[in-house]
Amino acid sequence: MASLLSFLTVAAILAFVCSPSMATDPTQLQDFCVADNTTGIFVNGFVCKNPKQVTAEDFFFAGLRQPGNTANPVGSSVTPAFVGQLPGLNTLGISAARIDFAPYGLNPPHYHPRGSEVLVVQQGSLLVGFVTSNNENKLFTKVLQQGDVFVFPQGLIHFQFNIGKTYAVAIAALSSQNPGVVTVANAVFGSNPKIDPYVLAKAFQLDLKTVQALQAKFWTNN
Repeated sequence: MASLLSFLTVAAILAFVCSPSMATDPTQLQDFCVADNTTGIFVNGFVCKNPKQVTAEDFFFAGLRQPGNTANPVGSSVTPAFVGQLPGLNTLGISAARIDFAPYGLNPPHYHPRGSEVLVVQQGSLLVGFVTSNNENKLFTKVLQQGDVFVFPQGLIHFQFNIGKTYAVAIAALSSQNPGVVTVANAVFGSNPKIDPYVLAKAFQLDLKTVQALQAKFWTNN
């Protein structure tokens, strides 16, 4: 009985200590597990491609070479290099993205539910920041110059704003093969189907017509 109790105690401690890792990407159990997007099997992530069919192209993505199209209402463009674009990232727990900014362009307030972000400014000057969770909702903000680095913790709302008169470029590294993104304004006012405007009017302390006008806008992802 004592040995059983000891075993259960150790198991409980291990479960508690190891539980945070369950919130991140699974660790690979072999050299690589290139994502196979051709199967109809649904798992938490992607099944592995046959290693004998893997080529160098599975670990390569040229999409960050070219600037994104910033001709949109927010003046920015995000080009992801996630597992959907780069199958070799599967199970590795990392990804990247390029963010292009027109003069005074904005990467609107958003968050990544499954990954933290490290941002490196390659060109221009960016005002960046993130807000902590309730109840403090503290803003951490900084103006970044070329070569500067800033970290956005997982799950916290953050933004990047080009404060210069010239184009700006940044590269982001993220701690998930598929970090996800939720753009706050799009999710709240551009959901499909729409959230009841009375709910939003009360939540944001706005009049109903203002909420309906915001919901009528054409919300797009950058």
